[in-house]
Amino acid sequence: MQAKLKELYFGKGEKSHHFRLGLLALDLITLVFFVVSSLLGPSLAAHIIDYTIAFVLLLEFSARLIIARHKLKFLASFSSIADMLVIFSMVAPLFFENLGFLRVVRMLRLLRSYHMLAALRQEFSWFRQNEQIIQSSVNLAIFVFVVTAVVYVLEAGRNDAITNYLDALYFTVATLTTTGFGDITMEDTLGRMVSVVIMVFGVALFLRLVQTIFRPVKAHFPCETCGLNRHDPDAIHCKHCGSTIKIPTEGEWN
Repeated sequence: MQAKLKELYFGKGEKSHHFRLGLLALDLITLVFFVVSSLLGPSLAAHIIDYTIAFVLLLEFSARLIIARHKLKFLASFSSIADMLVIFSMVAPLFFENLGFLRVVRMLRLLRSYHMLAALRQEFSWFRQNEQIIQSSVNLAIFVFVVTAVVYVLEAGRNDAITNYLDALYFTVATLTTTGFGDITMEDTLGRMVSVVIMVFGVALFLRLVQTIFRPVKAHFPCETCGLNRHDPDAIHCKHCGSTIKIPTEGEWN
């Protein structure tokens, strides 16, 4: 059992590749479901979907636990704690009052998608050509989702203007971009402090992530003299040492 699971998670065959793509699809589907479910009230159908997803996530979490070399270290990791909180939040209505607000922690599950980058790089030439833009876009999406989750957890139930996840997303993006429409404002001290932190990040990290998406992509090619491996796509000299470099292109220069 353990050997088969390791092959699925880390193997190089077509079956393993499809399995890992399926895990990525599971992450994205659950993310969309949590956003949509935050807009809807509790219902029998929603609870059935919750329990079904919780069961699938529990199976996937158990599989990762089985193949983990250091199980205690695995259980104590940040991603594992986040997964356990999410699974608990989805079955909590069976025993307690709904703790659905904990579902926003699931947004952090996107961080596990980084292990897919190697497989995507190996299988798809389009991904290799646009890897920097895709990775920067993923980083930006994760950053926005995580900040939105913090806003939603802290303000849902305290701020009448934030009643669901999309309200929190709208406020977060408006604050990060320093647009500040003013239709959603923080009325308590904690909320205002969160707004200050978000605006600081908006000037720093958020704008930096956006810049990395739209600026010219660097070519990965190691300089034989100094080892610098990031250059402008049309560079003929290394910016660090000045040596001549010959970056491979898909066609000849005219």
